[in-house]
Amino acid sequence: MQLNSGYVGIECRPLEIEISAKQCMYYAAATGDENPLFLDDTREAGIIAPPMLAVSLTWPLSARVKDFWGKSDFPIEVLTRQVHYSEILRWHKSMRPGDRLRVQGRVAAILPHRAGTHLVLEYTARDKDDDIVFVERIGGFLRGVKCTDAGKGEVFPGLADAPAGNTAPLWSKKVAIPLLAPYIYDGLADVHFPIHVSPAFAKGVGLPGIIFHGTGTMALAVRELVREEADNNPQRLLAAQCRFTGMVMPDSEIRVDLLSRDVGDDRTMCHFVVRNEADKIVLNNGCVTIALT
Repeated sequence: MQLNSGYVGIECRPLEIEISAKQCMYYAAATGDENPLFLDDTREAGIIAPPMLAVSLTWPLSARVKDFWGKSDFPIEVLTRQVHYSEILRWHKSMRPGDRLRVQGRVAAILPHRAGTHLVLEYTARDKDDDIVFVERIGGFLRGVKCTDAGKGEVFPGLADAPAGNTAPLWSKKVAIPLLAPYIYDGLADVHFPIHVSPAFAKGVGLPGIIFHGTGTMALAVRELVREEADNNPQRLLAAQCRFTGMVMPDSEIRVDLLSRDVGDDRTMCHFVVRNEADKIVLNNGCVTIALT
């Protein structure tokens, strides 16, 4: 298979969404987040959505490729070779039940790699007033797909490198990944893919068994960072990003390591990695950006 950067800028059919209270509460449950802002609907202001719900809201654009990308000029068959490689999210507004969003997807970058092609899809969610609510950039690696030109766009705009050397963490938090975690996240977050719930499928693609979702691992890390660095106030979360570099197995645990803080005038960038039970880094180049107030 081949691909060229002439496809950069192509857009898919927009996705129309109305956020429900169930989606907000279920995503919080999927990630073990007991924050009352997500669950306590007796509050006068009601509940808000977990920021990481964004990955669930955009999932239909990735899961139903033919429906949303089939009428564009983009060769959707290359997406069968895609491996999720990076995730960048930037939030502009909190999300709430009843919000109506329109999500527009576009091809943001196509660049050559020695073993294939880097592809970045960008999803921009806007509300009824046409204000941006969040922007998600999904980086994929297309194995065996040759990029026939020099490429166009950026794969990792602003994706920060981890501090060099064996930096001692400022703090570490261990998080259990129960045996049923992939099934719970797959169902409650509504991010279904058989590699996470079907041992037969997982073994058929060369894995020892099912694995926990990359976005689930990222959401757990964001949960811990918001608790520790944002006084458990998710409305201070401005951005989150990481690169997926390894697998997390069910019935294990992960460790979130905060490596450094870069404090600015109005925000702090918290650099982190996540390690699996074998001490292998499974989320690298991690960074969350938190508003100071």
